[in-house]
Amino acid sequence: MAGITLAQAQAKLDEYLAAETKVLKGQSVSMDGETLTRANLEFIQRGIDIWNKRVQNLSAASEGRGRARTVAPGW
Repeated sequence: MAGITLAQAQAKLDEYLAAETKVLKGQSVSMDGETLTRANLEFIQRGIDIWNKRVQNLSAASEGRGRARTVAPGW
């Protein structure tokens, strides 16, 4: 099974950002069969964080900038 594409991750991030905007304006929004209101703002913002990280990681990978970490030995 193929992983999530950058376009799919960006689309989901866009959905969460639009939901946040609506909820902050006092509206409700339906996502994935669930109606979300101002009480769900924390849930929406967690989704934004998750999908933003996925978009950033997929963007970096598509540009050849994988997440590499350098570890220096302690002296």
